[in-house]
Order: sequence, then structure tokens, then C-alpha cells
Amino acid sequence: VMNVITIEDYKSTYWPKLDSAIDQLLTQSPGDYIPISYEQIYSCVYKCVCQQHSEQMYSDLIKKITNHLERVSKELQASPPDLYIERFNVALGQYMGALQSIVPLFIYMNKFYIETKLNRDLKDDLIKLFTEHVAEKHIYNLMPLLLEAQSTPFQITPSTMANIVKGLYTLRPEWVQMAPALFSKFIPNILPPAVESELQEYAAQDQKLQRELIQNGFTR
Repeated sequence: VMNVITIEDYKSTYWPKLDSAIDQLLTQSPGDYIPISYEQIYSCVYKCVCQQHSEQMYSDLIKKITNHLERVSKELQASPPDLYIERFNVALGQYMGALQSIVPLFIYMNKFYIETKLNRDLKDDLIKLFTEHVAEKHIYNLMPLLLEAQSTPFQITPSTMANIVKGLYTLRPEWVQMAPALFSKFIPNILPPAVESELQEYAAQDQKLQRELIQNGFTR
């Protein structure tokens, strides 16, 4: 028989364990080995769910991660333009990496509370937090810098550019409209296919361009 976990037990014993594990996961660098016992955390979550503390645990988790992301956003705001893209890339990568551990640890809460009571999904909720507290606040600073970097060779690595563009598309597909040409380089089929009525227009533009080239001394 499982011992009863009172709300006091939850607050004094169970949540602090979860809190420090989440801290470590949110702040680790890629490839770090974290000395936390996944089994211990997993069973901690399981016991709290069985004892009806899901709602409190979910609320604590959201609050914890929101506070973390607000700090991340402030640090980004203080970044100089030449480091801004790289730092955004690190913040995005670190957070998405952390979710790969955090979401499975809370699988019981997701299954027996978020999916059934809230009709939502933990991973979606946590990605949305990053969108609201970080990406939305930075997108209007980030876009011009990305476009500038794209036209300047070697300013940032292609992999950084690819990570950010794909990441932004995952967070909010409609951001494509801010820079369709940039997004289309990394995400297939996002530009609308050519419509037949436009094909004649394209052909006419092409002929016009060729005429201008010939007039300027280029031969076909």
C-alpha cells in the first residue's frame, strides 16, 4: 500500500526533488551528463499522480519553466547584435533538448491529467511556453539579423541558420510570411506552387529579361 502523500509532503519533499532535476535539465549544455536518477524522478511523479497531486504538479511545472524562460528572454535582450543569433540558437537548442528529458519524466501526469482532464499534451504546452515567452518577444529583432546574415557569407554557420529557421517554423508556421524566401531554403514546399495563369506571366518576364540582356550586349 502506498503511503499517503499530503500536500505538505508534496511541497516539502516531492516537488523540491522535481524542481532541482528540472533545473539541471533546463540549464545543461548539449552532451552534458547529469547526475540525476531518472528512475527516482519518474517514481516521484508517479506517486504524486496516484495521490491526486497532478493539478498542483502541473501548475508548479508551468510556473517553474515560465520563470526560466523569462530569464532566458532577458539575457537575450541584453545580447549585442553580433552574438544575438548564436545565443538565440543556443537557447532554442538547449530548451528543445531539455524537453526530450522533461516530457518523458512527466509521462504519468501527461497521460492521467493533461490528456484526460485538459485535452492537451505536455510537449505542446511546453513548446508554446517558449513561443510566448521567448520567440514572440525576439522575432522582430531576430528576423532582420537573419536576413542580413543570409546575405553575408560566413557570418553564421549554415547549421545555425538551418536550426533557427526550422525551429521558428515548428513554433509558429505563419512566421514564414515574414521571410518566405529564407524559410523556403530550409523547409520544402512552403512557397506556393506556380499557378498555370502565372506561368504565362513568368514566360513574359523571362522573355523581357532576355531582350534586355541582348540589348545590353549579351548573346543567347
